[in-house]
Amino acid sequence: MAASLRLGCSRPVLRYLLGSSVGRRPEAVVTSLNHSVGFRGFHGTAWLWVDPIKILMPSLSPTMEEGNIVKWLKKEGEAVSAGDALCEIETDKAVVTLDSGEDGILAKIVVEEGSKGIRLGSLIGLMVEEGADWKQVEIPKDVGPPPCPAAPMSAPPVVEAAGVASSRQARSAGKPQIRLSPAARNILEKYEIDASQGTPTGPRGIFTKEDALKLVQLKTSGKFGESRPSPAPPTTSAVPLTPPAATGPSSYPRPMIPPVSTPGQPNAVGTFTEIPASTVRRVIAKRLTESKSTVPHAYATADCDLGAVLKIRKKLVKDDIKVSVNDFIIKAIAVTLKQMPNVNVSWDGQGPKQLPSIDISVAVATDRGLITPIIKDAAAKGIQEIAASVKALAKKARDGKLLPEEYQGGSFSVSNLGMFGIDEFRAVINPPQSCILAVGRSRSQLKLSEDGEGNTRLQEHQLMTVSMSSDSRVVDDELATKFLECFKRNLENPALLY
Repeated sequence: MAASLRLGCSRPVLRYLLGSSVGRRPEAVVTSLNHSVGFRGFHGTAWLWVDPIKILMPSLSPTMEEGNIVKWLKKEGEAVSAGDALCEIETDKAVVTLDSGEDGILAKIVVEEGSKGIRLGSLIGLMVEEGADWKQVEIPKDVGPPPCPAAPMSAPPVVEAAGVASSRQARSAGKPQIRLSPAARNILEKYEIDASQGTPTGPRGIFTKEDALKLVQLKTSGKFGESRPSPAPPTTSAVPLTPPAATGPSSYPRPMIPPVSTPGQPNAVGTFTEIPASTVRRVIAKRLTESKSTVPHAYATADCDLGAVLKIRKKLVKDDIKVSVNDFIIKAIAVTLKQMPNVNVSWDGQGPKQLPSIDISVAVATDRGLITPIIKDAAAKGIQEIAASVKALAKKARDGKLLPEEYQGGSFSVSNLGMFGIDEFRAVINPPQSCILAVGRSRSQLKLSEDGEGNTRLQEHQLMTVSMSSDSRVVDDELATKFLECFKRNLENPALLY
């Protein structure tokens, strides 16, 4: 205490000088103090220096590159305990809550809620320890707010093209712009006739072959003289070219060259309407492009008879047990993977990798895009348990409340569009998984079948088409065929699922 009186500072200052605060070494603290106040605060002035705790944009999923601040759950100056929710962050998969790792006070919100495209590691907020003056906190100079997304650069080729067009207009000044068809061009060059002596009748002002032949007939009949040279443009000083004022009605009511988008260049003005893309949409586009361009997709299709499944489902409904056909499909996939573990694999970039558990990813459509929550250890679950898990995860997915462990991973995906009236389709593999099953709707179909006495008769069957997309590097055509045969057998005989 005597030491604090001689220095004219309080006990917290002594703790900083001795290195006992926050586990920092004494020499490190003295260096920061000297840099911050230059030891001028020891002579009767108030102690203003506060060491902030930085809150950085975390990585909340393996594919996350940036995030959006949806909402701050704490206000500046509000006390925070370890484990308290600081803010909600939208990742490439869902909206995740960022929790505090230590006690303190939220001193400054650097990135306001609603901000988008915040790169990983960017400073989003500052905290201070309990008892510190949070109002004195300033943003560190070495870590500023995240840079705003750069505006799209104008493409040089467009400017160059405009320059070329201007030069062409300059060379053809005083000469009407006429678009010639290839046949008309050959005829006019052969007979040395100027196209300006005729009138184009083709669509969008194109000078057609028939127009050229009319000029040839006029020339051979002597009704007009030889082709007249175009008058030379008057020499003027170097001034920007401006379009001449219209002196009369245009010969071509429609534009000669409508706006057209050029491959490899930005779209022409007037040819598109820009739609803002969410983070989830951008990630989906990137992942699908990578999958189709790097994964060799192979496809196999089979028809499954749902008669037995529909009978069991009716019995369960009478007992007030609600399950869907998709729940039986998930169970059948899981049982088949258990019977054929060489399909329950993934490609890690170097080769196939055997997966330890059977986790089925179920595609769920949301307003922000498609997401695949996971039914963990589906082979060990019953139909009712699978149904309850699917309903709970689908609701969390649509609300954007899925936890990272609820959608990361998975060994096999299933996408069912049967409820939308789709008969069959092909789905894109979700890497590093090796397979995805696309399920269509059930439909009635008459088929010949034999009864118990061996008599052939026409019966109505409920058929469903399933198509499996498989990674040929891991699951070849023969293995995919065997998997579908086993899956069909399991689904058509529900007793095998237990």
